Amino acid sequence: MILVFKTTVETDEDIRKLKPKLDDLSADLEWNFDLEDCDKVLRVEGFCISPMAIINLLAESSFECEELE
Repeated sequence: MILVFKTTVETDEDIRKLKPKLDDLSADLEWNFDLEDCDKVLRVEGFCISPMAIINLLAESSFECEELE
């Protein structure tokens, strides 16, 4: 399953802060940010991913996040 999110993550430092939290979600999870995209896209790939888990994780770190269709 691949999920794509629009975020307010802006910098590599933001990504470094989120890395431990994203890595802890699931052992099989692969993720990356595209900060050059106007939507600061987060792509997440793995099994049994909950979009709300990703959205809540970013929200807990003061970032906005919404799933793209």
